[in-house]
Amino acid sequence: MNFIERHAGWTAEQAAAAEGIRDRARGGGLKVVRLVFADQHGLLRGKTVTASEVPAVLREGTGIASSLLAKDTSGRTVFPLFTREVPLGLPELRGAADMVMVPDPLTFRMLPWSPGTGWLLCDLRFTSGAPVPLCTRGLLRSVLAQADGLTYRTGLEVEFHLFRLDDPRLGAADLGQPGAAPEVGMLNHGYQYLSELRYDELDPMLDVLRGTLEELGLPLRTLEVEFGPSQVELTLRPADGLGTADAMVLLRSAVKQVAARHGHHATFMCRPHLPGVFSSGWHLHQSMVRGDVGVFAPETDARTGPDAGAGPVVGAPGLSPYGNAFLGGLLRHARATSALSTPTLNGFKRFRALSLAPDRAVWGRDNRGAMVRVLGDSPSSTRLENRIGEPAANPYLYLASQLAAGLDGVVHGLDPGPAADEPYATRAEPLPRSLGEALDALEADRELAERLGKDFVAYYASVKRAEIARFDQEVTDWEQREYFRVF
Repeated sequence: MNFIERHAGWTAEQAAAAEGIRDRARGGGLKVVRLVFADQHGLLRGKTVTASEVPAVLREGTGIASSLLAKDTSGRTVFPLFTREVPLGLPELRGAADMVMVPDPLTFRMLPWSPGTGWLLCDLRFTSGAPVPLCTRGLLRSVLAQADGLTYRTGLEVEFHLFRLDDPRLGAADLGQPGAAPEVGMLNHGYQYLSELRYDELDPMLDVLRGTLEELGLPLRTLEVEFGPSQVELTLRPADGLGTADAMVLLRSAVKQVAARHGHHATFMCRPHLPGVFSSGWHLHQSMVRGDVGVFAPETDARTGPDAGAGPVVGAPGLSPYGNAFLGGLLRHARATSALSTPTLNGFKRFRALSLAPDRAVWGRDNRGAMVRVLGDSPSSTRLENRIGEPAANPYLYLASQLAAGLDGVVHGLDPGPAADEPYATRAEPLPRSLGEALDALEADRELAERLGKDFVAYYASVKRAEIARFDQEVTDWEQREYFRVF
């Protein structure tokens, strides 16, 4: 038996998809395949293999350095890997030893912008065959398994900025870790939300992106002009399980690569440091489904059947007892989950009052100022839209944290309390004002850590605190303006 047969346990559907990939490689329609995994930041890492190597990869996977799990967003290694100390309590990481990337054949795509190039998402295993506990795709899978037979269904609406690339800043003086940011220009002036004229100014590039995303098979619904200059939003149809997270990593990668090939720069950074730009968010729509029936609506209940829960409901009107408790969990754990839904220092600059972004843990019925917006009027449409996320979030961690929080709410029957008619004035737990504050909340949340894994929470917090430490050592433009002349 080969490595994948011994350890991965592919389903019949995956095995059939793998055979289709082999056929494509043998038929000459495939030149190379990019094998990638989503690291702790949700950034895709991996290597490219030639078509002749594809059969071997589909038997044995392919090795990749475990040091990638020890890096912050700049690529700096923040844990010792070459000392007697056991890195992160995992001896398999010592010496930056190899892990094995095991492809998931169901994720295979041909990349429209790179002829002859295939693409495969991978899961991580140690060379012993054991799953790597720091693999974020695997972590989401482990939380999905806690859903007591229900299906976690999610849909995304994600905002980002699309600029003209004026100067990529690739000169010798621009190098660094990280290097200089590119210089960009706007594609429209902004401040005209959902304007058709503003959309048409973006259309030449948006049409290229639309065609690409549809060729990839992503369930694209809408393309919209947001309020800020050069700011747009894409929405995808709902998907189950890993579907939304897999779609999000592919969407971000595709948008950035295709934009760059057409002389543009796309960024999912929350609030770029450019005059007049607006923050971007990632709103996550979520529901729980048994079979084809949603269980958040009043006439359904996940534990006792489709007719339970009808009549007056304590908490949020329009939700079943299960939906109420799930909502209560999202609110109860909001401060802790913000470390995973808003994982950058920059993202916390979005949490501002009266800004269409939340600043406290409250819910409202179809209220865009609330953190969680209750929507829908039937079992199929009733859902919770959490507006807490930033588009740079690792999608596996964002979804895992949301589901873990909601399931904890169900187990403990948490009450979400009354709706916030004035979401920016209601007395409620404020969202963290910084990444450090969010990490404090995450480390203190024992119930969430039980579902996500205590060791993973400790690892993640250590990686992010290393970024904060680097930031704290930098002298910012603000400090230079504030103090250099006056003192």
